[in-house]
Parts: sequence; C-alpha cells; structure tokens
Amino acid sequence: MKKQIPFLVAMVLAVGGCASQNVAQTQPAPSKPPFPETIINGVAGFQDTPMQPNGKWHVHDPARPQPPVVSTGNFSQQAPPPGDAIVLFDGTDLSQWRDKKTGGPVPWRVEDGIAISAKNDIVTTQEFGDMQLHLEFREPVLHGREGQDRGNSGVFLMGRYEIQVLDCYHNLTYADGATGGIYGQHPPLANACRPPGEWQTYDIVFNVPHFDANGTLLTPAYATVIQNGVVVQNHQAIRGDTNWRVPGTYTPVGPTGPLALQYHNNSVAFRNIWVRPVPVVNEP
Repeated sequence: MKKQIPFLVAMVLAVGGCASQNVAQTQPAPSKPPFPETIINGVAGFQDTPMQPNGKWHVHDPARPQPPVVSTGNFSQQAPPPGDAIVLFDGTDLSQWRDKKTGGPVPWRVEDGIAISAKNDIVTTQEFGDMQLHLEFREPVLHGREGQDRGNSGVFLMGRYEIQVLDCYHNLTYADGATGGIYGQHPPLANACRPPGEWQTYDIVFNVPHFDANGTLLTPAYATVIQNGVVVQNHQAIRGDTNWRVPGTYTPVGPTGPLALQYHNNSVAFRNIWVRPVPVVNEP
C-alpha cells in the first residue's frame, strides 16, 4: 500500500525486528485504518471508494476476484547483471540511494549482503526512463498478521507508479493491492508468491508516459511484470500515480524519474538490484 496522502492518513512508521530467514519477526501492529473496512469472503477492503474507470469495482474492492494461485520455480534468482546494467545494490552498500524524506543517507541497514528496510522509503540518486529492472525480495515471517499488514512494501517506478510487494502466500487481500499488482489499479494476473522467508524475483519492463507541451497525456506508462517466472502484468497500461483509496490520475512528468523502495511498517529484505535502460523502437 502506498502511504503518500497526508490529507488521508498519517502512517505510523516503526523499525522492524530481526530479518532472519527462519526466525519470525516481532513488529508493532499498525494502527487501524481510519475508514471502515468491508469484509467479503474473508477479504478486507473498501466499498466506499470511487469506482475504477471500467465501472465494475471500487478501488480496493474486496469483492473483486482473486488472482489464481500459480506454483513457481527459481526463475532469475541471483541473476548476474548484464554487462550494460547499472547496479543499484550488489550487497555491499546503498550508496546509490538516498532517504526519500530527508535526502540524506538511507536509514536501511545492510547485513550479510542484503538490504533490510527500515524507517523511511528510499530513492535512487539516478533517474531512469524506459528500462528493464531486476530485483529480489524476501518477506519476513510474521505470525498473526494478515491482509495489507503482512510484509507490505512496494517498488515505485519513476517514484510514482507502485508495483506492490506483499506476502500474499496463503494471505488474502483486496485484489488490486496484491503482490505483483499495479497498486489500486490492476490486480496481478496470477498469485505467484512463494512462502515468507524465501527469496522472490521481480523482472520488470517499464515504459514511461508521454505528455505534450501543455501537459496533456499522449501515451500512458506501461509495465510488464514477471514474478518468480510468472507474467503477472502483460504490457499493462498504468492509469496514473498510484495511491490509497483513489483511482490513478496523471501528473505531467519528464522523461525520467528515480526508483523508490517503500518501508511500510514491515522489514522486507532486498538484494541484487540492477537496471538496464532500454529504448523503445516503434517500427513495424
């Protein structure tokens, strides 16, 4: 879940506990949502939110169909960066990133070759346009937590368009907030999650939106997302900035933007992050 609407909700940030692969984490439970949740078939969500543009579902609608569960393999795990890749995290330090809130050094810690989220979101010092992105993440083992309260994080393309990170292994949540979803807009085509404590991969191809000189949208952003070898978004158009309880709307942006990783009350681990800028060649 994205947490960047100050007029809707002030999120309580707390640093997580142990991020060991086999040890359950003890982390403070987040405060209850300030809006009444609706529970349908065990899924908590909202039906007091605006309708999606297709007119079928509310944003975060618990009645929206769940993605089918698909078993996965070890696709692209520990994939070495190609020769032309820009390595953003190789297990040594987070010098390619800064604290999104303060602009200073990141508050996340690096240990045993992994980065463990804490306190604030982080953004890259470089900006990117059309690109191929690879990253690996590991969800913490959290007992007694469910829905959006379990392993919540996110990958923000251009710092605006969130690909959800969540522990959806045997964990129901509203479909447009599930792992691999374009948050609040497009559910994943499949639930390709592995159990918490196991490493998972995202391979993402992203195309930036384009605007005319007056800021009118010409073409939307697109994302193809492969999670653990399973295509969960297939050149899916993004409806604009992703956020909580609202449909996406576009803010005019330039040709590049930073990547961002979210801290959302859970200490999610990341490793092996790299980017390849890729041109779009629109030839028949």
